[in-house]
Amino acid sequence: MGCKSKSADAADFHAPPGESWISKTQLDRANIQVEEVSERDVATALVASARLTFHDAHVTHVFTPVTGRVVKIEAQLGQTVKKGDALVTIQSPDIGQASSDYGKAEADLTAAQHDRDRKRDLYNAHAGSQADLETAEDNFGKAKAELDRAKQKAALLRAGTVDTVSQTYVLRSLIDGEVLMRNVNPGIEVQGQYSGGTALELFTIGTLDPIWAMADIYEVDLARVKAGATIRLSVVTYPDKVFEGKVDWISEMLDPVTRTARVRCTLPNPEHLLKPEMFATASITTSGKKTLAVRRDAVVRLGEQDMVMIESGMSPNGQQIFKRRPVRVDMSEPGDFIPVLNGLVSGERIVIKNAILLST
Repeated sequence: MGCKSKSADAADFHAPPGESWISKTQLDRANIQVEEVSERDVATALVASARLTFHDAHVTHVFTPVTGRVVKIEAQLGQTVKKGDALVTIQSPDIGQASSDYGKAEADLTAAQHDRDRKRDLYNAHAGSQADLETAEDNFGKAKAELDRAKQKAALLRAGTVDTVSQTYVLRSLIDGEVLMRNVNPGIEVQGQYSGGTALELFTIGTLDPIWAMADIYEVDLARVKAGATIRLSVVTYPDKVFEGKVDWISEMLDPVTRTARVRCTLPNPEHLLKPEMFATASITTSGKKTLAVRRDAVVRLGEQDMVMIESGMSPNGQQIFKRRPVRVDMSEPGDFIPVLNGLVSGERIVIKNAILLST
C-alpha cells in the first residue's frame, strides 16, 4: 500500500495537446496577465480616397512683378535657399519706366506746389480769382496722388534688387525652403504680375515636411468624423508603410457635384517620402460602437488561425491551466481593442499579455 501511494505521489503530470500548465511563480516571472472578456466601445475605421498637397504655410509660388528677359538663373532645382536669396535676374524696361515715373512725379508735384502758392498769393492780394486758386489746388492734389502711386510702384520693385543703370531686377525668395519647381530658362521672356497679362509662375519654393492630406468624405459619413481623429494613410509607392496623423480641419461646405466634404490631415514627412499630388487611401478612426472585444495583443497567429489562451481552472498538480481556442476577430479595425466575431463569450478570462509564451 505504502509503495503504491508513494508511486502515485511521484507520478508526472503532462499537459495534453492544446493546453499549457504553469505555476503561479512562473506566471509572475513571465509577466503573464489575464483579463475578463467584455463588451467595449471599439473604434471603427472609415476608408476614403485622399490626395497629398503642400502645406500652404510652408510653400510660396514665385511670380515676377516686372516684364522682361531672363538673363541669369541664380537658383537650381533641389537647391536649398534662405529668405532673401536670389532666384533669377531679369532685364526689364519696367525698371527704367518706374524710375522715370517717380522722377517725373516729383517734378510735377514741385511745379504744382509752386503754381498753387503763386495763385494763393495773387488771390490774397485780390489780383487773382478764386477759380484759378481752386484749379491750382486740384492740380497739386493730383500731382501728390501721382507721386504716391509712383513711390508705391518703386517700393514694390525694391522688394527685389533694382539696378536702374542696367535696368535689371533680381527676384528673391520670400521664405526658407527648397526649389521644388523651376519654370524658367535663360533668354525667355516673362510677363510681369501687374502688367495686365497672364503671369507665369517662375519658381515654387517650399518644404515637404509637414505635408497635407486632403480626403473626401461623403455626406452620409460626415457626422462620424471629428477633429483630432487619427488618420492612417497608405500609398501605392510604399505598400508596406503606414503614415499617421490627425484630422485638423473639416470643411463647412459640401462639393455640389460629388456631395463630399473636404477633410484635412497634417502629416510629418521628414524623409520626404510623400509627394504633392500623390493619391492615397485614408483610414480615419471614427466614433466607436459597443461590442464584444479583446485587446489586440491577446490574439496570437498560429499558422492560418487566430488563437487566444483561455484560463481553464487548475491541473491535478496545482498549476494553472490555459487552453488554446480559435477565434475570429476583425483585425482591420483601428485601436487597442478589436471586435470578436466568433469563439468567445462575455465573462471568459483570457491572457492579454505574453500569450505567445503559452501558445507554443
